[in-house]
Amino acid sequence: MTKPELLNNIDHRNLRVETARGAEYGDAIMCALTFPAEFRSVQAHYPIVFQKDDRGDFQPVALFGLQAEQNLFLTGSRWDAHYVPLAVERQPFVIGIIDGEPMIHVDVEHPRVLAGTGQPVFRDHGGTTEYLEHVNSMLRALHEGLQDTPAFVDALLRHKLLESFVLDVQHDDGNQSRLVGYYTINRDRLRALDADTLGKLSAAGYLEPIYMIIASMSRLRDLIERQRRVAPHA
Repeated sequence: MTKPELLNNIDHRNLRVETARGAEYGDAIMCALTFPAEFRSVQAHYPIVFQKDDRGDFQPVALFGLQAEQNLFLTGSRWDAHYVPLAVERQPFVIGIIDGEPMIHVDVEHPRVLAGTGQPVFRDHGGTTEYLEHVNSMLRALHEGLQDTPAFVDALLRHKLLESFVLDVQHDDGNQSRLVGYYTINRDRLRALDADTLGKLSAAGYLEPIYMIIASMSRLRDLIERQRRVAPHA
């Protein structure tokens, strides 16, 4: 359950946010939204794949696990990667639109808030802390990035560059599991695009994130190895 409230230094003057990592703080998640401008940082650690939301629209996500509520990068209070996607890092803050303007909201029912420990959001005199300034910059980048995503996805669909894939994972005990419901770049169709189309994709800033997605798929092997280490007989 969530309860977002417009952040202000009166109602939330004593607000603290726990920034430690852990399943108890909502980090036991299989994936998180990402966006083209973030792909370069994300692909260094996680596969970037696409899934359909409740409306049937494609959304790029960073994949952390191979099954629901599994984060193979989370070990106790440690997140085993140098980069945590902004959609995770910004919790418990969200952007809400008021009179057409994006405003910072905080989910007061989020476990990072309910913990009652961690980073203060406001100073004693009501000014913002460095932590809140950092949150604001993250939210701004996330908001702008997610706004840019639909046009990028439209370009992929227009050129039929998305294809579904299935990942079968063979476990050491002989059992097998399957990852389904995700999409990636169809490399054959990408290679078949003419120079004019590739030039237009490049001019729009879409060619680099496409190649970042392709590069990130090598991280699926990392997920499989992590799965075997944490649950060798699953």
